Amino acid sequence: MKTIKLVISAGFFAIAWFWGLVCRLAGKKPAADGVILYYHAIPAEQRHLFARQMDVLVHLTKPTKLDSELFPDSETRYSAVTFDDGFVNVLENALPELEKRKIPATIFVVTDRMGDYPDWYPESAQYERHQKIASAEQLRQLPTDLITIGSHTMRHPMLTTLNEEGARQELYQSRMKLEALLDRKVTLFSFPFGDFNPRLIEWCREAGYKRVFTSLPVAAFREPASFAMGRVPVNPTDSLLEFRMKVLGAYRWLPHAIVLKRRVLSPLRRIRAQPIPAGNS
Repeated sequence: MKTIKLVISAGFFAIAWFWGLVCRLAGKKPAADGVILYYHAIPAEQRHLFARQMDVLVHLTKPTKLDSELFPDSETRYSAVTFDDGFVNVLENALPELEKRKIPATIFVVTDRMGDYPDWYPESAQYERHQKIASAEQLRQLPTDLITIGSHTMRHPMLTTLNEEGARQELYQSRMKLEALLDRKVTLFSFPFGDFNPRLIEWCREAGYKRVFTSLPVAAFREPASFAMGRVPVNPTDSLLEFRMKVLGAYRWLPHAIVLKRRVLSPLRRIRAQPIPAGNS
């Protein structure tokens, strides 16, 4: 499946590149473009792979902070690096490589699990389940000019399964608690499991967030006032070709494929759910 996605993405990128060339020749100015990447854990044995990806990122894009004002330029390809959950191994293995290259990043923290272990990972994710999340003290020591702290809720629930009161508490209290513990302004939020809907996005606005982030691999940095922005999942073990394709926006076809799949499968499911009429006896 991974190889199939890569092949489709390469084809999508070729078509998008050709269309962009046609637009330029026609005198049409292209829209600003960019990508937001998100990682989870960065194991020590994968640090050199992460470092290699960061070299590619600096070569292909201009890394930027997500809590600053965005003024996208169509002549520049932007990128941003984010980490969900706030694992200690991110501080140990990713941060030094980011500092070497002066790449800013955002770490989204599960407030009530700081200094503890993530209980939301399934049994199959044995590595992540046994990785500690950074404590408040460790997060306070991070360089504020390079690392931004964002909220990832209080307990990492699927927000769409909660009632309005529970969802709002996860959104609001996680931000307030982080600000009190870290003495930092917290204005960014990422949805656990990439689980969101329009109501949750509106509640995020009301909770005081400046920007929120999903796990849909759509283009980013096209509008300065963007509130909800998509991200592309990345792993240090991704091949360099796959990583390049992700950075260049070649995976942005996936959300459209998901929507199309739902439209095709929904009628089929309804048909299958209908009772079979009894035959005449």
